[in-house]
Amino acid sequence: MKVDLGAIAQQLDPRQTRSLPPVMSWDPVLSGDIDLFVNRQGEWFHEGARFEREALAKLFGSILRKDGDDYFVLTPVEKWRIKVEDVPFLITQLDLVDPGPEQQLQLQTSLGDSVCVDAAHPLWLVSDPITEEPSPYVRVRDRLDGLLARSVFYQLVELAAEHQVEGKAQFGIYSCGHFFALADAIESDGGTG
Repeated sequence: MKVDLGAIAQQLDPRQTRSLPPVMSWDPVLSGDIDLFVNRQGEWFHEGARFEREALAKLFGSILRKDGDDYFVLTPVEKWRIKVEDVPFLITQLDLVDPGPEQQLQLQTSLGDSVCVDAAHPLWLVSDPITEEPSPYVRVRDRLDGLLARSVFYQLVELAAEHQVEGKAQFGIYSCGHFFALADAIESDGGTG
């Protein structure tokens, strides 16, 4: 279905540029499928062409919602299903705030979203069943996740250390008082970072 992206963008309140629109409270009827695609690197495409304007990708990222296994871009009156290769966000930056017992891992996506790893925004690993290569993810918001870029994951592994968790030695990292295990990554990497 041919859809005018500009018309969708005009339905949004331009005053909400600093805060995210309340997509979780919007309940429009499904308008159909739209030829929008987000690849594993967090790049947005429309009808096969990569978005040239970062502002447009940020706009559509701000009105994204996941229901079940499907992803949608929403306005108060429209709901369009899109395709996402893996997860919609790529984590491109990691900052360690207040290193030590109270440290926080601050992450940023390629679209400028910021998230602090904590109980509401956990970090976890999924190992490829064939290659056993780990893929690290973090909850960005609501049911939307981000994949850590390889360089960010290596930075994270450099910061991690062995800790005793429930009597078992695990390799991982603390953020906001919570421990996030990276043991699967170390086993898959053969102990190297």
